[in-house]
Amino acid sequence: MKPKPLFAMLAPLLNLLFPPQCLVCLLTVATHGTLCPECWGKVGFIADPYCECCGHPFDYSLGKGALCAGCMQAPPAFAKARSVFRYDDASRALVTKLKYADQIHLSAIYGAWLARFGKELAQESDVIVPVPLHYWRFVGRRYNQSASMAYSMQKHCALPVIPDAVKRTRRTKPQPGLTRRQRKENVRGAFLVPARSAARLKNKRVLLIDDVMTTHATIGECAKALLKAGAAQVNVLTLARKAD
Repeated sequence: MKPKPLFAMLAPLLNLLFPPQCLVCLLTVATHGTLCPECWGKVGFIADPYCECCGHPFDYSLGKGALCAGCMQAPPAFAKARSVFRYDDASRALVTKLKYADQIHLSAIYGAWLARFGKELAQESDVIVPVPLHYWRFVGRRYNQSASMAYSMQKHCALPVIPDAVKRTRRTKPQPGLTRRQRKENVRGAFLVPARSAARLKNKRVLLIDDVMTTHATIGECAKALLKAGAAQVNVLTLARKAD
């Protein structure tokens, strides 16, 4: 009989010493890396129907290939965007714990969620590229949450990750609190693809990873930079998105 892996043997002891907790409310749950039934019911996981382009959730089906008003009026640079859940009061803690509270271990859980909800996009992509942080913001935070999720997702879809494919050319203001117009101006021209990365992206279909999508401003500028550098297509996958 094949011996059990060491981790499997120690799991009961580890669960006794560190009881599994809900990722949101910290209530004790059956297994690590999940939500309690109440929190699971509150988090707005996104499923069809949604905009075929940006993934904005619809209240009811508008037919195959339907687009939201925003994508019809101003088609984005990316081809498709999808998100795991809505960014609201019920889900905010899932994002902020990874982004601001140094709980980097959550990226392993979120990477699996991204792979599951973004399976279609992964199948249409050749490489994974995380949205970059500016150098000084990276120094202050010590990690890029988008890159951490990208590497965790890679374990489930086997796509190569190019962590430095896109570079921020200047330090932008934090986007929260800015109007739609201010967000666009804040990140306009703030990204480029270094020459050393352009060759690796030539004619490649890119899957761009970020934590939250709000107005498409940041991912839109990243997509423009990638396409300008020779990428064949850019799809976007985020953990959360504003849906109001």
